[in-house]
Amino acid sequence: MKLRHWLILITIITFVIVAVLPAHSQKQETFFVDNFDDLNNWTPLLFPKIETHSTYVIVTDEGYSFLKTESNASASALICKKIFNSYEFPRMRWRWKVNNVYTKGNALKKSGDDYPIRVYIMFHYDAEKANFSERITYGFAKLIYGEYPPHSSLNYIWANRIHDENMIISPYTDRSIMIVLEEGTEKIGKWVDEEVHIIQDYKRAFGTDPPEKASIAIMNDSDNTQEASISYLDFIEVFK
Repeated sequence: MKLRHWLILITIITFVIVAVLPAHSQKQETFFVDNFDDLNNWTPLLFPKIETHSTYVIVTDEGYSFLKTESNASASALICKKIFNSYEFPRMRWRWKVNNVYTKGNALKKSGDDYPIRVYIMFHYDAEKANFSERITYGFAKLIYGEYPPHSSLNYIWANRIHDENMIISPYTDRSIMIVLEEGTEKIGKWVDEEVHIIQDYKRAFGTDPPEKASIAIMNDSDNTQEASISYLDFIEVFK
């Protein structure tokens, strides 16, 4: 067989193999994916002044596993143990569902700053790139808490009511911008898929480029509204 024929044959075989391979067998440009078979990738985050904590457990239904989050006048979070480069892996997707939203919820006020589910992207403070004022502020915070707080964060929320804007400055700090992905009661009880671009969202939110290092947190909180809710996450993925 002539060389040209061999090259054509090899090309055809390669195409067929790639086409029939399952998606998970092909090379994926994914940094992290969690299908919530367990909580090994996560660690609890408790807040010193909040005594009642939200709960996070793995549940199964017909062989599928999910993260179940539940709050009752409570607040706490889960933080992913993995840190990623937001420029190398700037996209995220996940699937979530809520059983209800809070009647007293209002993203514009501290008294209503509760959500049945939210996904944080926390960008790490880098002392080497900080200006003098930031070094003083973050250095003082480290003395109190034992570690640096996040430099800034994007807070993707399932809002409790309809808002005029889809980007809202947190009532607690201008270093956290809330991005409304879902709002109100229309999709209660339904699985909803989300996909976001972290770099693009950060630039829209803060008007500048984000720090390189980032990590994920998940929270269901109701300490302000004193209400209760249950929500679920099917999976979460960080990818290119």
